[in-house]
Amino acid sequence: MGVRTSIVAQLLIGLDAEKYAPFSFNRYNRAYRQTGYGPPDPNANEAALYTYALEFLDKFIVEANEHGLRLRNRPEAFIVVWNLVDALPKLGSQLDGSKTLSTLADELLLEAEFLEEIEAMLEDKRQVIFQGPPGTGKTFVARALADNLSGDKNRVGLVQFHPSYAYEDFVRGFRPRISEGGIAGFELQDGPLLRLVEDARKDKDSRHILIIDEINRGNLARVFGELYFLLEYRDEEISLQYQRKAGETFSLPKNLYIIGTMNTADRSIALVDLALRRRFYFVEFHPDEEPVKGVLRKWLNKNNLEDMVWVADVVDKANELLKEDRHAAIGPSYFMQEDLDEVAVRRIWKHSVLPYIEERLFGFDSSLDAFDLDKLMGQVVQALAQDGNRG
Repeated sequence: MGVRTSIVAQLLIGLDAEKYAPFSFNRYNRAYRQTGYGPPDPNANEAALYTYALEFLDKFIVEANEHGLRLRNRPEAFIVVWNLVDALPKLGSQLDGSKTLSTLADELLLEAEFLEEIEAMLEDKRQVIFQGPPGTGKTFVARALADNLSGDKNRVGLVQFHPSYAYEDFVRGFRPRISEGGIAGFELQDGPLLRLVEDARKDKDSRHILIIDEINRGNLARVFGELYFLLEYRDEEISLQYQRKAGETFSLPKNLYIIGTMNTADRSIALVDLALRRRFYFVEFHPDEEPVKGVLRKWLNKNNLEDMVWVADVVDKANELLKEDRHAAIGPSYFMQEDLDEVAVRRIWKHSVLPYIEERLFGFDSSLDAFDLDKLMGQVVQALAQDGNRG
């Protein structure tokens, strides 16, 4: 995001080195948040985003000079902002025990820039969805990132959608109850969304994050209802389907963020409709692409399982055979378990991986022979031997 603006900014600096400054979407957004300047209009185009960034630098120069830090122009201000963006999260981690995104990225075996980009997406639209085949770490990363960005696990909520999940379960609806007199009846109860909204309103200076696991397993139009509008227009208020009092209105606070996960391999699940897709950013988790590519090999090395690195080669070889259906790819999470050995690999392959591949190749039984573990291991050994001979 903002790549073209970054290039244009460099060209403008060539015209006037004191008037213009570099542009970095992620760094400016982090600087806005750390200084309390406030984010730009989420609907702003790239030119408006750059203008907003320059105005921020001008204000930064004024306030810096008032505090004795003499800055002559926008490029000098940008250099200071650049360093502050790196320093302040580290200071925060020393004060409250939270991790920087760089530290979290190291733990997750991902690139820090990847997590920073997701943070920028959340600041922009407030909603993202991680999508990809099973076993690619979507839910694991979502939970770890949510805990980090919120600063407190108590500010994170998690729900899992399924075909019978409804608006009344998610937002608000009448639920059965037994009164103190033993009489059966119904009571209007808030769902997990409204409970998290209430927490966010009481704690406006903190991020509150709702994780929706398997978001596309639910009937989204049915579950979200009028929230489709509120997801896009956080400053607006509308009436909910179920009201506690006449004329009650509702809005989604800006400090409430949503991270959804979506399994793209399940053919029984309907695709996300375009109305909702427009309101979310989508982040790909695929074994043959960064950031998931290479995670299994990194994990094996990190956990002193160098003698099991061949497993990563076998998985890569199998995914090459599945390249015509990238949503059928085998994710690394199947094998990321302590004390992994060949016996465990064979068990996982026979009872988890092969049944999954068989379902994906239904009607093409002859193709299953290519996924025999011993056959794949032999191909890996042969490829390594050939590479050694070339060396």
